[in-house]
Amino acid sequence: MIARTVLLSSTASALALGAVPAFAQNEEPPPATPVAAGPNDDIVITARRRNENLQDVPIAVSVIGSEQLDATGSVNVLRLTQIQPSLQFYSTNPRNSAANIRGLGAPFGLTNDGIEQGVGVYIDQVYYSRIAVTTFDFLDVERIEVLRGPQGTLYGKNTTAGAVNVTTRAPSFDFEGRAQVTIGNLDYVNAGASFSGPIVDDVLAFRVAAARSHRRGTVYNVTTDRWVNEQDNLGLRGQLLWRATDNLNLTLSADYNRQDPECCVQIYVREGATQRPLNRQFAGLAAAFGYAPPSTDPFDRLTDLDTPLSAFQEIGGVALRAEWNIGPGTLTSVSAWRFWNWGPSNDRDFTGLPITTVSANPSRQNQYSQELRYAGSSGRLDYVAGAFAYYQRQHTTGAQEQGPAASRWLLNPGNVPPGSSGCNPPTANACNPAVLDGLRSENDIWLRTTSLAAFAQIGWRVTDRLRLQPGIRINYDKKDGSYVAVVTNGTGTPLTSDQRGVLAPQSYEPSFSDWNFSWDFTVSYDLTDDILAYATYARAFKSGGINLSGLPLDANNNPILAVATVDPETVNHFEAGLKTQFFDRRLTVNFTGFWTEIEDYQATVTNGQLGVLRGYLANADKVRTRGFELEVSARPVRGLSLYFNGAFTDASYVRFTDAPCPPELSGGASGPVPSAPGTPGGVSPPNCDISGQWLPGVSRWAGAFGGEYALPQRLFGLDGEIYLGFDASYRSRFSSNPSRSAYTDIAGYGLANFRLGFRVDDGWEVMAWVRNAFDEDYFEVLATQSGNTGLVVGQPGDPRTWGVTVRTQF
Repeated sequence: MIARTVLLSSTASALALGAVPAFAQNEEPPPATPVAAGPNDDIVITARRRNENLQDVPIAVSVIGSEQLDATGSVNVLRLTQIQPSLQFYSTNPRNSAANIRGLGAPFGLTNDGIEQGVGVYIDQVYYSRIAVTTFDFLDVERIEVLRGPQGTLYGKNTTAGAVNVTTRAPSFDFEGRAQVTIGNLDYVNAGASFSGPIVDDVLAFRVAAARSHRRGTVYNVTTDRWVNEQDNLGLRGQLLWRATDNLNLTLSADYNRQDPECCVQIYVREGATQRPLNRQFAGLAAAFGYAPPSTDPFDRLTDLDTPLSAFQEIGGVALRAEWNIGPGTLTSVSAWRFWNWGPSNDRDFTGLPITTVSANPSRQNQYSQELRYAGSSGRLDYVAGAFAYYQRQHTTGAQEQGPAASRWLLNPGNVPPGSSGCNPPTANACNPAVLDGLRSENDIWLRTTSLAAFAQIGWRVTDRLRLQPGIRINYDKKDGSYVAVVTNGTGTPLTSDQRGVLAPQSYEPSFSDWNFSWDFTVSYDLTDDILAYATYARAFKSGGINLSGLPLDANNNPILAVATVDPETVNHFEAGLKTQFFDRRLTVNFTGFWTEIEDYQATVTNGQLGVLRGYLANADKVRTRGFELEVSARPVRGLSLYFNGAFTDASYVRFTDAPCPPELSGGASGPVPSAPGTPGGVSPPNCDISGQWLPGVSRWAGAFGGEYALPQRLFGLDGEIYLGFDASYRSRFSSNPSRSAYTDIAGYGLANFRLGFRVDDGWEVMAWVRNAFDEDYFEVLATQSGNTGLVVGQPGDPRTWGVTVRTQF
């Protein structure tokens, strides 16, 4: 309630700024401050693959500069969501991460490599196919552009929800450097530096950057006597800029990033009744083993996992960008090779019992991409045209092994009298640990992806105020995969039906190929010199895919090959907006309304088999997201900067009649008449109609607001300014399950961050900061245990953290 009151008060204050006398037109414009890119600044972006002023671009795009990233502590994409309410990010480990915009992007749940993200991530114009890169700390970033809505014309078929376009600092022909050190509670240390300068005057320049961060975990494992869910990042980047001629620049870049934390766990949150027999729900199963979680309060942050944890990953690559000014425009070539190595270890039963003792899917990927485009202007026309080619090869060698507790946990012990921990009959396989102990599936998974595209976009200035912008893109996509699961038991004998029901041998080779044609059309009109109105229609696609996480089984425990492929998504998108500036550009107010419908939405479906590693993919008939966004930035008086970003998003399944059922309707016997939700031993429907329900992961209301006040001051003989800053965010309740469940809704919450610092005119700065200042308890994600036991686990958000940052530049 306090957070909501503060949010509404701040919103009203921000909107009321237009009446403040300090906006008199004859007053000297206030100087820039690092809170946000301010209304007086001409913010240059490259959202349309050419340099343009932000307020002149008819796209819903937000820009976060390096100074704002530093000031707000937005060191990665998860932190970025606290100042960009239309951007959502969820991660249970780096591989199982998803970035969504307006509720769309990637299926909610465990990652399936056979499909692509709906939010494209681009760093220095190179497409990053692994969303895991967003879990790393930003390194030497100049600005980040968050483009909302389909960007298929210029950014490709993997951007049906939007794109995150990151630009790092370029090499300089003047010597310059930056460095910072941060220390904080939870043993947090972050250090980084970058240097740039000439090697040969006006011909060859370099830039190098490095950063290292580590933070103690926020969850304590009583089994290993260690803190887990820690942070551990290393980033290295180098660039060479060669001015080969007056018209030709070549930039060679290389980067290497590594994480090696003891991570990642989700811990006990609550229990919810399912349709499974009572003795096979979590409480009954735990009683049979005399087991209890170390705490039933998740904010005690305790776990007892008995499987080693690891979230090791390496990401890196090399890119060559050539920019040749020729004729009326620039010819740009971007060639890149990237790799990703992933070495995990997880405890997928979320308990200290030896149920699943091994769960790991190490993976290695190489990708190659080439883009060639020409952008220029001629008379009243601006244009971009080009071609793109991409090839990816990925190899995963997964393993899952069951332990001595698996038989009782996963198999039916028969009719057990109330209060009894025995089996009936006592000879039931569930009473014999040897039935599943040592049951192991070793998976060999291959993926090869080829993507080719040609694209063009034209901007026609019909008059000095009216502009028309059509764009097209044609894509060809081909995916070939192989999934082989070899299952053995602990005795070396043929598998029994019980064993095949938990881990089934599978072997299939899915393949998908298709052409698609994307296009968009934008009309924009300058109502005045400082008011731009625009409207856009876009028809976009996300490539079809293949299931590479194992398939559901039929009655004979054989894979259902009919669901080996997933149809493409078809997107129809409408958007209209206003970009406005007032009072000598000291107040900027941008408003966007949008309506997006997707047919054949690629959704995660929870597999009904008990021991399967993860869900598979299916197509929901239709989903829709609609809403509006408001961005306000103001400088009412000298030294004071204020901002407000708000979003209302109504994202729901329009039609999904054969969806997976929520846990309260799952786990029961099959029958013609389903029981009421949460009826132990009841009847479960084979599927559920969730039409009209929320899409997971998106709040209807979300906002971010804050400001900074800086006062010139001489301190310790140094001229500079003292500043006080405040940033807050709020999001309302959202669903954390593909099919909305009463057990996995996450309550709304608000977070508040403060900072106090002193900047010296020659580039020094010292800042004390506190994040989640009021120590709000909240969850980033909730999930359910496989097998419909009713156990709900979650990942608590960070507690209150605080520290001191010292940075300098020269």
